[in-house]
Amino acid sequence: MRYFNYTRYLVMPLFALMLGLSSMVAIPASGWAMDLHDAKASGLVGEKPDGYLGVVQGGAAVAALVADINGKRRAHYQAIAAKNGTSLQAVEVLAGRTAQAKTAPGQFIMTASGQWVRK
Repeated sequence: MRYFNYTRYLVMPLFALMLGLSSMVAIPASGWAMDLHDAKASGLVGEKPDGYLGVVQGGAAVAALVADINGKRRAHYQAIAAKNGTSLQAVEVLAGRTAQAKTAPGQFIMTASGQWVRK
């Protein structure tokens, strides 16, 4: 009778699978996508008076998030302006006031002079 090598065929693949799963758990949080709520709560982004987000602090990932959301906001504002027969700027200003009023305490808003302050 021949000896079957369990280590080679069963144990090693299981070990490799466990190693792979543990490396996925060890990925730092910065590697995962950030959402707007987390970015605002972390003080990375804030609401500007013109209805758009601004980067308070952060790198390329924060800037990409802001650019993506601002693009969607602009499209939404343009649709509202067209539907109501008003200017894009009027919708932006109204949206900015509303967004800053709804900003949670402790999060950042930009003043009219361009300074970031915690609400």
